[in-house]
Amino acid sequence: MIVVVVPAYNEEKKIGRVVRGLFEHGYEKVVVVDDGSSDETGKLAAEAGALVVCHALNRGQGAALRTGNQFALRIGAEIIVHFDADGQFNPSDIAGAVRLMREKSLDAVLGSRFLDERSRIPWLKKYLILPFARIVNRLITGIWLTDAHNGFRVLSRAAAEKLVIHQDGMAHNSEIVSKIGKNKMKFQEIPVEVVYHEYGQGIRGGLKVLTDIFISKLFK
Repeated sequence: MIVVVVPAYNEEKKIGRVVRGLFEHGYEKVVVVDDGSSDETGKLAAEAGALVVCHALNRGQGAALRTGNQFALRIGAEIIVHFDADGQFNPSDIAGAVRLMREKSLDAVLGSRFLDERSRIPWLKKYLILPFARIVNRLITGIWLTDAHNGFRVLSRAAAEKLVIHQDGMAHNSEIVSKIGKNKMKFQEIPVEVVYHEYGQGIRGGLKVLTDIFISKLFK
């Protein structure tokens, strides 16, 4: 069973289209984690056909993914797909990632905006923020990736059971990659398309990620 986990916070304008798009591509188990939204994200996700799990308070994307993974495992997921709620990802990319995982017996498949030319990344993000983030990610995790903080990933059941997410915020991306390395999991990157409706996480967001990681290591 493939379960698509979609963390969502105040995405009422896009969540219905995202969920319907996943159903149209044949994914029958879509779990939306409404992370304490103040709008109708959860209601519209349910109306679109998703299974909805709600946080009473906004806890962060990492916490939403942790809840989504736990729920997906509970309902019998063999493969878990992480997919954003803002409409930036292309559901057509899921099939190739799942096929690659099965053909090569991988534990994880990680999306990359830099392995083909489909993603029109803003100039500053492409040539300054993301290259720096890749270097920092390498120093933190010990793994060199072509992309950093890409929310598209596919995990096997065994991998999801081991990769328990502790970072509630955006630092969960680096935490997952770090745990893939520490557990010596087999992984591969795959090209994915990211469509930018907004600029997304910038320098301030990146600094917040570094702060979260530093604090977690300090009190580990």
